[in-house]
Amino acid sequence: MKTLTKAALTVLTATAMTSAFASSDDNYSDRIQSTKAGIEALSNTLENMGATVDASVDLNGAYTPSQKEAVYAEKYSNLQDQFDALHAQSAE
Repeated sequence: MKTLTKAALTVLTATAMTSAFASSDDNYSDRIQSTKAGIEALSNTLENMGATVDASVDLNGAYTPSQKEAVYAEKYSNLQDQFDALHAQSAE
């Protein structure tokens, strides 16, 4: 049951992130903050599932808002992949 709740939280976070990225009225700062929140939620979920998580983001070389946004999005994607793999293992 806990896994289902954690999975639902992850889906809600991903949905919120997708909505933020889809809106043309959002600015980079809002999208970055949304992605940061997604990273934090996903890393907490992974830690609760017993995974070792590195949620740090290296912004070296990311000078523009779009570059920073891309770095955060990549970190989120990596954590999502880790979640998917761990979730698949626990389903076996």
